[in-house]
Amino acid sequence: MTRPSPFFERHRRTLGQFVRFGLVGGSGVLVNMVVAVIMTKLNGGTRNDNRVLFWITSEHAFRYTVLVWIVAFVVANFWNFELNRRWAFKSRQHASWWSEFWPFFVVGSVAAGVGAIIKVALTNPTSPLYLPHPPFNDDQGLRARAYWAQLITIVITMPINFVVNKLWTFRAVRSSRMAAHAAAADQAEKVGR
Repeated sequence: MTRPSPFFERHRRTLGQFVRFGLVGGSGVLVNMVVAVIMTKLNGGTRNDNRVLFWITSEHAFRYTVLVWIVAFVVANFWNFELNRRWAFKSRQHASWWSEFWPFFVVGSVAAGVGAIIKVALTNPTSPLYLPHPPFNDDQGLRARAYWAQLITIVITMPINFVVNKLWTFRAVRSSRMAAHAAAADQAEKVGR
């Protein structure tokens, strides 16, 4: 039986990581949505989601929907980091928790910033990306614009998150494997002499 090529092995490993990252992300979506639903219900429902908390400039306001996005992101970010570290990238033995957490948090924060803009665009009636009525509405339930905007935003930001986290945050795993392969190649070369 022939052994798979190193190219195939590397891509199989990456595909496995992507699938695990997606499953972790899926569980993170559930965590994110639970936080969003709880915060929205505590605020009196989705009709109040666009209420202004404070004005940033005379034309731009910080809205409750952005607060929901930020809090849900932070909770889901901790959840996702720990599961990715332990299961998707299996990096906990290769680097310290803090050395991987901060890059993961920065990547997630950039995605959350972009996501906040997307979510506002999907829920603001003056935006060209506003989710139309029908099928979406401002009432609670499966057609609630705020919940769909939250979910759509997560789906848009997830692939970018994977690539950047794989290449930057969890690079210790990749660097460790590359060093092990180089050491094995050196050892094989020495034995072959």
